[in-house]
Amino acid sequence: MAQLAANLRKELDRYSDGEKLPSSRALVTRYQVSPVTVSRAIAALAAEGLVTSRPGAGVFKAAARATTGVLGDVSWQEVALSADPPHTAVTGARGTDAAAVLATLTTSPPEVIDLNGGYLHPTLQPERALAAALARAGRRPGTWSRPPVEGLAELREWFARDIGGPAGPLDASDVLITGGGQGALTTALRALAAPGSPVLVESPTYPGMLAVARAAGLRPVPVPVDADGVRTDLLAEAFAATRARVFVCQPLFHNPTGTVLSPERRAEVVRIARAAGAFVVEDDFARRLAHAGSPPLPAPLAADDPDGVVVHVRSLTKAASPSMRLGALTARGPALERLRAVQVVDSFFVPRPLQETALELVGSPAWTRHLRMLAEALRDRRNALLAALRGVLPGLVPDRPPLGGYHLWLRLPDGTDERAVVAAALRRGVAVTAGGPYFTAEAPAPHLRLSYVGAPGTTQLEEGVQRLHGALAENNALAENAALARHAALPADRAPGEPGARHGS
Repeated sequence: MAQLAANLRKELDRYSDGEKLPSSRALVTRYQVSPVTVSRAIAALAAEGLVTSRPGAGVFKAAARATTGVLGDVSWQEVALSADPPHTAVTGARGTDAAAVLATLTTSPPEVIDLNGGYLHPTLQPERALAAALARAGRRPGTWSRPPVEGLAELREWFARDIGGPAGPLDASDVLITGGGQGALTTALRALAAPGSPVLVESPTYPGMLAVARAAGLRPVPVPVDADGVRTDLLAEAFAATRARVFVCQPLFHNPTGTVLSPERRAEVVRIARAAGAFVVEDDFARRLAHAGSPPLPAPLAADDPDGVVVHVRSLTKAASPSMRLGALTARGPALERLRAVQVVDSFFVPRPLQETALELVGSPAWTRHLRMLAEALRDRRNALLAALRGVLPGLVPDRPPLGGYHLWLRLPDGTDERAVVAAALRRGVAVTAGGPYFTAEAPAPHLRLSYVGAPGTTQLEEGVQRLHGALAENNALAENAALARHAALPADRAPGEPGARHGS
């Protein structure tokens, strides 16, 4: 569709304003594409204001839009957006840095292999099941009426069972339906932490959560992660030192490291937070992304939490479609009312058609089949990516490959400029993610994150690694040339590595 739209944009230069374009049938024949592809391309051009569609008459080139004139003096905005009230001198100014989030949301051109994105490629999405669920939802009585602000009772009940288990501590009254996982994190942090206060986070951690925290005026404090998850000894010290009231974690298939919190540390996390009078925000984003053949998954922290310490985040987005932006927050006690109030103020409620579609999807046999096929596809893609790395970049293969999730976390050699590698990789036609944004401050070492769900298949994953290999070789060559140039610039009477000129006479 994107290629057809690009071709039609170029063709528009040959048409005068108001002139009729070829019929859809003619475009189907000329470009050898489906009628649906033509319809979508025309819709894209219409959305850009380039064409107008008249039912029964055809599609016509739109008149050129009049310019709005010279931009006025907007320099005053620099002052307005930087002028903070007096209390921010103590609490810290609110700021939104979406660069890291936008980097993973950017759609790569067709010629670039996507090892960067965090959403399923269309070939991995249950498109037929989604379409069928949407059609059935559209026929439900009341689909377009206003839903309860907390969400549909049936959907809340489903999430309660899905998170806490059939006999778990949660019921529908403990669940709040949200507009996806990112929206749930935003609601949780705004509701549970006061502006200016510290919030404990894993290090490294998901950049989207760091962006949410900083936009809410919070101060992220890192707690290191090792092969068994968050370091609970350092977590206790961080609570004591900061008096924080919130800790955000991903105990299952952590982003970006892929680690799973060990059984011993699971209970410790909740115990330490309870002793500190703090909440644990459990971001369970990868629950439906376990690989085929993986051991049984540990239950969520929220499933064994009678005291309401854990606020759980669950979403359908990662396992279904980036446009299935629907999730849930669970909480017990007064915290749920605080969460509810923040969400109502922000967005009123999640659209009912989306909730009805989600109910139809998760209640259908197609959902179970999709999850089974997805688990197999994730395993196969992970293995293909690992095999490709072993072939040309064996030193980057992680010691403990993940058993779930959609990415590999690669430790680069010390001294590597990860941003230069990312840029070189993009020039060679492969998009990868730099590791720096996953840390709250300076990263302790250079890393790359490689995703294996955004590419069409394993062939592209293998080619992507070959291109990355070339980018790393280019970076190494540039580094060596720079070192030789520095050496050549040394005075003749100074030995390489010697701090000063020759001593004595």
